[in-house]
Amino acid sequence: MGILAVLLLAAFAFASIRVVREYERVVAFRLGRLRGALGPGLVFMLPFLDKLIRIDLRTVTLTIPPQEVITRDNVTARVNAVVMFRVTDPVQAVMSVENHAIATSQFAQTTLRSVVGRADLDTLLAHRADLNEDLAQSIARQTQEWGVEASVVEIKDVEIPEMMQRAMAREAEAERERRAKVISARGELQASKELRDAALTLSEAPASLQLRYLQTLLELGADQNSTVVFPLPMDIVGPIVQAVQRFAGDDDPSSAPPQTHGLKVVDRPLEGESR
Repeated sequence: MGILAVLLLAAFAFASIRVVREYERVVAFRLGRLRGALGPGLVFMLPFLDKLIRIDLRTVTLTIPPQEVITRDNVTARVNAVVMFRVTDPVQAVMSVENHAIATSQFAQTTLRSVVGRADLDTLLAHRADLNEDLAQSIARQTQEWGVEASVVEIKDVEIPEMMQRAMAREAEAERERRAKVISARGELQASKELRDAALTLSEAPASLQLRYLQTLLELGADQNSTVVFPLPMDIVGPIVQAVQRFAGDDDPSSAPPQTHGLKVVDRPLEGESR
């Protein structure tokens, strides 16, 4: 009997002792009444009278499955996200909700569809940080009542239809072409202004134009070309062309003005008479 009593006492002690890790807490119930959160270390309980529920206090990473959403500009997209949360109040996590992990996951899915549905596609792709902040605030406001703190909420991936991807690629290509044309036009405008300033400077010093002419000849001779082009200023070429045209007009009888009959006034300022 003594040996049996010792064995029963050892079995009772073994069944009454629970080891709670540092990152865990146990919520104890005795005959259905809440005793509170216990741990870490050794926790004593009465078999068949106490019930312990372990709660992990570490940060849990929860992946939200892809959700079919329609943005504000009527574009269908598949969006998934990741939520990181941790239990801050074990008693509330047990008393307020049946399963805090499943409840957080379901509420995160509905909040993701709601937030993305209020934004257009450009905001979803280019301003994702604002959507992440809105998601985190909405989820944290609800999970706070459950003793759960949602620390990080991030949109992980956005999938759009292939037709929309091609349209966006064409739009991006057109935008790049527009920027290239604008940059080229600005370069031509700046170059024209510089050429105007250079022309004004050369017009003030004719000797500099001659030096530029000689420098051009030097550059042409450095390439060892068989053909040499001599650029001549217009103030030199113009009188020569006019003289040639005048000489050709004197030699050609057909170019003489036709004879007309009638009266005309001839002024002779040197002789002081008119007729």
